[in-house]
Amino acid sequence: MSKLRAAIQFITILPVGKSVDFEPNKMIPLFPVVGLLIGTSLALFDLVLAWILPGPTAAVLDVLFLVVITGAFHIDGLGDTADGMFSHRPKERILEIMKDSRLGTMGLVAIVCALAIKWGGISAMDHDRFIALMIIPAYARASVIFGIRYLPYGRPEGGTGSDFFKSPLPFSSFGWLLAPVFMSVFLGMQCLLLNVIFFLVVSGIIFFYKRQLNCITGDMLGAMVEVTESVLFLSMALGIHFF
Repeated sequence: MSKLRAAIQFITILPVGKSVDFEPNKMIPLFPVVGLLIGTSLALFDLVLAWILPGPTAAVLDVLFLVVITGAFHIDGLGDTADGMFSHRPKERILEIMKDSRLGTMGLVAIVCALAIKWGGISAMDHDRFIALMIIPAYARASVIFGIRYLPYGRPEGGTGSDFFKSPLPFSSFGWLLAPVFMSVFLGMQCLLLNVIFFLVVSGIIFFYKRQLNCITGDMLGAMVEVTESVLFLSMALGIHFF
């Protein structure tokens, strides 16, 4: 439970008591669990909104809820990553740009697009909305495990994410990913679509990172979460259309 509390404190603003010891390799496997906690809170929030607001309006507040509950932690990483990766500079300069606290044009565009895609996906949901809102944040946080396991850390001198790369992650670290996977069966045929798109998105991001920089940073992990979450919400809209 102390490791779960540490993971919650790291990626959310939820009050779970006093700070506990920071042990990254023991926290990482629990990221999908924290994602389920975020998703359950989101689904309950949306359920309340559904009594008083139309679906698209509630979807706007759902997106804001995700930003607030995470303290814009991943959004910040998305903006920094977009500024660096799309600057078309050498690797060393890209990493420097990512460390700059100022937000550039590409970062702003990436953030706006991600939030808009989430709104579009959530607002299109009608049936199975509750379960989708529960599990998609868990899938998104699980993407971080793939990034940490399959890419080296990009800042040898150290950085905010360096502690997560001090020792290799065992394959057992993916165990809690099975929780949202099993829960996805309640989506019916959309279950297949959701899991296939999750695999393709995560594989695509890792391939892109490897080709561009052959490494990953804390900001890039945050961007993985945001991109994965956005695309999975959009996939639910596609699933509704086709199924």
